Amino acid sequence: MPTSLTFAAHLDGLREALLAFTRYADRAGLRAGVPTCPEWDVRALIAHQGMVHRWAAGLLAGQSKETAALEREGRSAVDPVEWLRDGAIDLAAALTRAPETVAAPVFLKDAPPPRAFWARRQCHETTIHAVDAMAAAYGGAPEPAQTWVGVDLALDGIDELLCGFLPRPKSTLRTATPVVFAVRPDEGEQAWVVRVTEEPAVTTAVGRDDPALDAADVQVRGGAVDLYLRLWNRAPVSADDGLELWREKSRVVW
Repeated sequence: MPTSLTFAAHLDGLREALLAFTRYADRAGLRAGVPTCPEWDVRALIAHQGMVHRWAAGLLAGQSKETAALEREGRSAVDPVEWLRDGAIDLAAALTRAPETVAAPVFLKDAPPPRAFWARRQCHETTIHAVDAMAAAYGGAPEPAQTWVGVDLALDGIDELLCGFLPRPKSTLRTATPVVFAVRPDEGEQAWVVRVTEEPAVTTAVGRDDPALDAADVQVRGGAVDLYLRLWNRAPVSADDGLELWREKSRVVW
């Protein structure tokens, strides 16, 4: 699964997301609830993200990190925001130091090589969880225009979600009655056809004028940033957007 952004662009996206995350976490306060992840408050959100940063950095360095211990460390940190920042800086350094041929585990279907995989994955993981911090500060999911997310990053993130996450055996987006989604961003030259059945979803990336798109049962259209947030369940809910099944069945916290 080739990435549409460069390694450097993913590192830039990670840094931008970290800045937004710390800004909105500070603004919301550690005890604030996270509307887009109702089981978490901001302290738990920070502990989760900081744990993942440290875990990913460890994988790139060939080290095994105990995730539960890392998360406890984050929850008990005297300054959780600074703890989050330290872990992200260490992750960026680990990515930069790692050779292009580094051997490290990956977990998405048809994943790019490990160094590129982890730069992309942590760019989008941190971006989505920074949106969660923004939702905690705002008291609800933000509108796309309120975020810092750019079109190119959003398109890359949609591709990672649809082509990497949904086809995994553990994906929960399933239905007894087959449904085909056409995901059609307003920008870019690519669109996606997602066939949902009782088995893991099958995603096909196509050109934006491919006839298969018109034959889909559900047309999912909008700006790239809007679709990025909606497909990750991080946008205000619209009752007529055709994504009721998506929201009900897809559990996408990562």
